[in-house]
Amino acid sequence: MSTPEQQLRARNLRTLGLLAGLFLLPLVLAFWMYYGSDWRPLRSVNHGELISPARPLPPITLQPAIPTSVPAPQLLHRKWLLVYVGDGRCDDACRHTLYVMRQTRVALNNEMPRVTRVFLVTSNCCDRDFLEHEHPGLVVLDASAPEASQLLAQFPTERDRSLFIVDPLGNLLMRYDASTNPKGLLEDLKKLLTLSHIG
Repeated sequence: MSTPEQQLRARNLRTLGLLAGLFLLPLVLAFWMYYGSDWRPLRSVNHGELISPARPLPPITLQPAIPTSVPAPQLLHRKWLLVYVGDGRCDDACRHTLYVMRQTRVALNNEMPRVTRVFLVTSNCCDRDFLEHEHPGLVVLDASAPEASQLLAQFPTERDRSLFIVDPLGNLLMRYDASTNPKGLLEDLKKLLTLSHIG
């Protein structure tokens, strides 16, 4: 026959085991769901399409298609970049995408100087009147030369209405569809700038 002390000890051990189970069971379940099953959360933290792994852009010097005060070798490094790749005639889709790019940068407020807008022109350069009047400060680079093919090859082939984020180390990180809600681009860019101590 057990004594009251033994009964108390057994009850304490059961309580301790139950508490340990309450803490460990969710952890074990989470590990099993992540590593032992095909289940993944439907929603990711970012709004854009993550380019994984990030693609380092080759350090190619492109000539400005429109005069700029930024030295050509520094255009694709040292700052965060919002990049659009497209035809220099700039149709309606292009104009809308450049508008989203401009307004997103303006919405960054105090962080705006950390981000440079870049238009990589692949052909038919350029509707200068429109670009200079509507998008002052936009860095327009001639990417139609054969040596630019190595750079353009790093960008996904789906470029229509696409904006890309490049980090200050020259890594292509994310793609956004500018025809959808641009608030996601702004939110992700704000997070990146807050977390980053470079650029």
